[in-house]
Amino acid sequence: MEQATPLPLAVTLMGPTASGKTELAIALREALNAEIISVDSALVYRGMDIGSAKPSADELARAPHRLIDIRDPAAPYSAADFVADAKREIAAIVAAGKTPLLVGGTMMYFKALLEGLSPMPASDEAVRQQIEAEAADIGWPAMHERLVEVDPESAAKIHPNHSQRLGRALEVYRISGKPMSSFHAQADTGLSAHFRWCQIALAPRDRTVLHQRIAKRFDVMLSQGLLDEVRALMARDDLNENLPAIRAVGYRQAWEHLQGAYNLEELRARGVAATRQLAKRQLTWLRSWPDVQWVDSLDDAGQQRPVEELVETILKIVKKEAI
Repeated sequence: MEQATPLPLAVTLMGPTASGKTELAIALREALNAEIISVDSALVYRGMDIGSAKPSADELARAPHRLIDIRDPAAPYSAADFVADAKREIAAIVAAGKTPLLVGGTMMYFKALLEGLSPMPASDEAVRQQIEAEAADIGWPAMHERLVEVDPESAAKIHPNHSQRLGRALEVYRISGKPMSSFHAQADTGLSAHFRWCQIALAPRDRTVLHQRIAKRFDVMLSQGLLDEVRALMARDDLNENLPAIRAVGYRQAWEHLQGAYNLEELRARGVAATRQLAKRQLTWLRSWPDVQWVDSLDDAGQQRPVEELVETILKIVKKEAI
């Protein structure tokens, strides 16, 4: 009896911000005969290098990342855009006889790719601006209460201060007259059944270490010229603080600081706090993620494990999962 052809292998390297995914992915690329696809909602934007912790030019020369620098900050990039782009890149990588290695921390993108997208209405700039104006007047917690009235299921999953997700849920309802939760049941089929997925989550078991890494990285960003980078963005007349690119963690706080909202010390405190909140949300996603294999980035003494050791650990997991 003829055996069925096995499904192609695909590997995901997920994890909270500042967990060391980029360095590990570069090492894994050669070890897995893989090509890297970035799964990051900030790295897609050109001219946003420092605040997004984009891989350096040297790193990209050694290990090219697909879906980096593909969009101008003035043009919003959605989960639907990512799914279309990622499917195209995955197909090209598999056709070349290599393994897709999807790396990043934008968990909504991973979910959309694996599980499919619901046919929600496209964004409407006028409706979005109306929602932003209302939020500026009454605050996002009060906007969350309005969402509870029309879409309690979505509201239960969205934090009252998560402005981007909250605004989108309200926008969907106002455009369509239907709660966003009703669209999820109509999701298209994703890629989960089309590949042998080996899903890795990289994170230190000690959250204090992650918090220290976040603070150190934000200080490095400031020293490397984050404020000059944001000044250049502010100098453009087609960008504003309501665009998804500018609402990215770090950029939003730097933009507000440069507008005079608070001093440099407060900028650092707010930037670090916002990044820690992002990491917390990413870890919350991952704790409920099906079939994920956790890899501790720390050794028994609480020190960072060498990249070579992490690669060996992941190769063992991939070998086991790919059978």
